[in-house]
Amino acid sequence: MAEDYYKLLEVERNASAEEIKKAYRKQAMRYHPDKNPGDKSAEEMFKKVSHAYEVLSDTQKRGIYDQHGAAAFENGGGGPRASSGGAGFQDPMDIFQQFFNQMGGRSGGGSFFSDLFGGGGGGGGGGDETQGEDLLFNIKISLEEAATGVEKQIKYKRHAVCPHCGGNGAEPGSSRKRCNDCGGKGQTIRSNGFFSMRQPCPTCSGTGQIIEKPCRDCRGEGRVVETATTSVKIPKGVDSGVRLRSTGNGSAGASGARAGDLYIVVHIVEHDLYERQGDDLHCAVPIKFTLATLGGSVEVPTLSGRASLRIPPGTAAGTIFRLREKGMPNLRDGRMGDLFVHVEIDVPKKLSDEQREKLEEFARVCGDDTKPVSESWAEKFRRFFGK
Repeated sequence: MAEDYYKLLEVERNASAEEIKKAYRKQAMRYHPDKNPGDKSAEEMFKKVSHAYEVLSDTQKRGIYDQHGAAAFENGGGGPRASSGGAGFQDPMDIFQQFFNQMGGRSGGGSFFSDLFGGGGGGGGGGDETQGEDLLFNIKISLEEAATGVEKQIKYKRHAVCPHCGGNGAEPGSSRKRCNDCGGKGQTIRSNGFFSMRQPCPTCSGTGQIIEKPCRDCRGEGRVVETATTSVKIPKGVDSGVRLRSTGNGSAGASGARAGDLYIVVHIVEHDLYERQGDDLHCAVPIKFTLATLGGSVEVPTLSGRASLRIPPGTAAGTIFRLREKGMPNLRDGRMGDLFVHVEIDVPKKLSDEQREKLEEFARVCGDDTKPVSESWAEKFRRFFGK
């Protein structure tokens, strides 16, 4: 069965050009031979997604594909034929198929390939350079660091300008020269009767230039992989999922094109005491049942230190107290959220003989030995069962 180009790129049929471009970058990075050395299946998928992008990124080719399917493009596909016409009539689709067969199902080079790897474009005299790739880095910080802001040093891998050739791609003493086959335009025009087609120059791969002697370190790409270190300032009030941008700290573009950006995604480690909800914090504090009954005060933890919380007599389990401006700062205006303290009653699991005796005496005085639940709840119980 013919390949579905949209499924290969994992996009919908009504996807925009930008969505198709982003999807191709993702898939091409996933199956790139450099990341999957020796994996023939990955290499084959890389060719397929590259070919799918080449078709869907071109408005005219995409229209042809939507109308006639992959048969108009794939090697060996006959393409749609004319159902009528005079003698000698040849469908333009068949002519296009001949051109593509002559191209050999190109999977690299040219403008569509440079969209991913930052090489020169194929249509503007070798001068259309695409910036380097944007990179993503996940960083974990504590809730305390999120509350105050923090500066972190991070290490990550990226493409950098080749120090041996300075990003030129040519060995020192050598140089780039204009491609004679395309005259430096990066494209050639092939004709078959009345139908003409532009295609990336096979000699220079659409760059418009030929490297006389490729750099020994980067093999003509103009960049190498390095481990980079950079400082990241994380502002106070950030929450998990916040994405920070470090301009120009992504991968360097090929052939001297500008670098992409580095995006840092913040993840806050789960806290032992607090649960965060927006700018507010929630904390469970267990207290003795005697304190809940008699009232008093208890120390509760806040991000800025200890705070004293007054417990009124007769406080029930589940009561929530609010400490204003003891939560998290707002990322935009710095206003402080609140801290909500949820009271839990700490029931003793082991009692001494003296403690048990006094509690039993307290129960008898309160009538708890004959009425183990409150009168109001007992009345609700009776109404529920109709008694």
